[in-house]
Amino acid sequence: MPISTEHAGRAYPPLHYRVTAGKIAEFAAALGDDNPAYQGEDAIAPPTFPVVLASWDAVFGDPELELALNRTIHVEQKFAYVRPLRAGDHVTATLRIESVRVRGQVDMVTVATSIDTVDGDHVCTMTSSLFHNREEGS
Repeated sequence: MPISTEHAGRAYPPLHYRVTAGKIAEFAAALGDDNPAYQGEDAIAPPTFPVVLASWDAVFGDPELELALNRTIHVEQKFAYVRPLRAGDHVTATLRIESVRVRGQVDMVTVATSIDTVDGDHVCTMTSSLFHNREEGS
């Protein structure tokens, strides 16, 4: 059965991640951003850093959903922060399917990833909107 509105609310096991100054510096370098706030032992992460924590493998690897990355367009990305991610943060990232709309052969899927410290403090929520084209006959 392909993805449907019944899948809204499905959550995947959290990903555990320790944010390091080195990974922040690598990410900033990949962006071409030399902001000094992204350097050193007290670095903060660039605002888009949580994409590193997205559990896309869980969603696209869920056989019940029948989603295929090669038929998916990433339409929109939003970040809602309580505070920046910092070097030394030990966080969990929990991805949840927020909503699903099916229109013919197109699935419009919204997923949200909650980034929280292991102590339970909320850091940010990353929300992604996806358009997925079903294979003919699905």
